Amino acid sequence: MTSVIFMGTPQFAVPILEKLIQDPAYDVQAVLTQPDRPQGRKHILKPSPVKELALKHDIEVLQPAKLSGSDEMARVIDLHPDLMITAAYGQFLPTKMLNAAKIAAINVHGSLLPKYRGGAPIQYAVMNGDSETGVTIMYMVKKMDAGDIIAQRKVPITKQDDSGTMFEKLSLVGRDLLMDVLPDLISGNVHPVAQNEDQVVFSPNITSEQERVDYTMPADRIDDMVRGLRPMPIGNMIIDGLRTKIYDITPLKESTSLEPGKVVRIEKHALVLAGGDGTTYTINKLKPAGKQLMDITAYLNGHQDLQPGVQAITNE
Repeated sequence: MTSVIFMGTPQFAVPILEKLIQDPAYDVQAVLTQPDRPQGRKHILKPSPVKELALKHDIEVLQPAKLSGSDEMARVIDLHPDLMITAAYGQFLPTKMLNAAKIAAINVHGSLLPKYRGGAPIQYAVMNGDSETGVTIMYMVKKMDAGDIIAQRKVPITKQDDSGTMFEKLSLVGRDLLMDVLPDLISGNVHPVAQNEDQVVFSPNITSEQERVDYTMPADRIDDMVRGLRPMPIGNMIIDGLRTKIYDITPLKESTSLEPGKVVRIEKHALVLAGGDGTTYTINKLKPAGKQLMDITAYLNGHQDLQPGVQAITNE
């Protein structure tokens, strides 16, 4: 039986860990995950999805706030596992810890490396309008997401996908690819490929500034941004003077001569707006600051001042 230390935090990592637990060829000795975080308006501490699964199976859970030099790191080194497997863990692993793995320390990463190294690869793929992304299994090194590639599998991105659906798809693809790779990795029958540093693209964590959707972009690009930021943190625009979260839009085929952000027309159940390059789109669901999430019909009932030609979306 191959001993494993698993490291992961969000739901993305859960199917991967679950498969390792279910497979009798592997013994998950311990799980590392991020500390419990306050959630909701009452800021109640909530365990990560990975922790919940580990506890369900009576697996030891380690949650260092900082891994380097911690007792938890010493515990992992003492266990001296055959494999260390990470999937969206959220911390760098020190070289001393990586070297404690007898066979290998590997990572399940949600992009086709070297494109989208960093903490938000799935969001960037959708936000940038990519037609495909995928999963990479790679060796872990001290430099972020820079290890040699063991295997990759591509996954298409449709215009119906958002970051939420892609997280789900890539999680399952990552699970299956990992389980396919592990027997060859353990036997030494793999042929890793070094990443091309000239093709590196980074995907750092989304900032609050990036949450503001640029309304001067063409409608298709606005749609990419909205879907890329959904289900969280949700993109926003300033509409009718109020910061408004945008949950869903539909690009239209019709064109307009109006400037971006202006109202093209209003129907009973549609607010048609101008995007960049003469494009148009409708907003379907939105949430103004201090209000509930609503569909466009409910929104229009309370914003009868919006008329064709009005500059509905502004910079501030």
